[in-house]
Amino acid sequence: MIKSMTGFGRCEIAENNRKFTVEMKAVNHRYLDVNIKMPKKLNFFESAIRAELKNYISRGKVDMFITYEDFSENVSSVRYNKEIAEVYLGYLRQMAQDFNLDDDIRVSTLSKYPEILTMEEQSIDEEELWKELQKAICGAAEMFIQTRIAEGEHLRDDLIEKLDGMLKLVDFVAERSPAIITEYRQKLEERVKELLADAAVDESRLLTEVTIFADKVCVDEEIVRLRSHIETTRQTLMEGGSIGRKLDFIAQEMNREANTILSKANDLEVSNCAIELKTEIEKVREQIQNIE
Repeated sequence: MIKSMTGFGRCEIAENNRKFTVEMKAVNHRYLDVNIKMPKKLNFFESAIRAELKNYISRGKVDMFITYEDFSENVSSVRYNKEIAEVYLGYLRQMAQDFNLDDDIRVSTLSKYPEILTMEEQSIDEEELWKELQKAICGAAEMFIQTRIAEGEHLRDDLIEKLDGMLKLVDFVAERSPAIITEYRQKLEERVKELLADAAVDESRLLTEVTIFADKVCVDEEIVRLRSHIETTRQTLMEGGSIGRKLDFIAQEMNREANTILSKANDLEVSNCAIELKTEIEKVREQIQNIE
């Protein structure tokens, strides 16, 4: 099977008064490029997340979004910093003495100063947290892979249909090529007869000219290579796997052969066919860009 590089996956895991939601989407890219957006408290797991994703994805630009909610009652606690409070209190009393002010310090007033009362989160079991997060990531990745496979099947069917059309164009060039040489010989012979009037035509000279022309317009090698590339592409599509780069290289080779046929073409029908062939190859290349 083959996989498209476009896909979407989502998974929500709620366990132990915690909930993880993971969403991921991707588009085509030459390499694997992962962008992760998640709460700061989960940054510690970034390397592990990237390593986990490599088990599912080899190419594509992937955007992953992770949300985390903790419904535990004791998520955080208040901490009283006595040492800081003593420092503030000492300075306040000193100020009252220095400026002859009333010492009206109250607990409610002192508690509002920075760092005296602080919120402190309870320690979290990182191993347990990672197991839950990993489960959500794997769930989203599995759904993501299924959408990629489904899209990949559509791509494969479309590409095979295009390959069949390309093969018909190659067959036309192969059938038309011998006729071009025959027509050239007839036209050349007619022109020579017109110029020489009743004089005899030099058959050896005529044969030489036709041979030179045939060598210039011969596309036998290009046709053989194109057929081979088309068949290799078809087999590779059926084999599946991470074949995007290989198919892209083959498509480049097919385009090179089509360019050569077009440059050698000395016939309108062959020229039009070669142009249509190049157009189809370009469509194939565009589709291949979406294969992992």
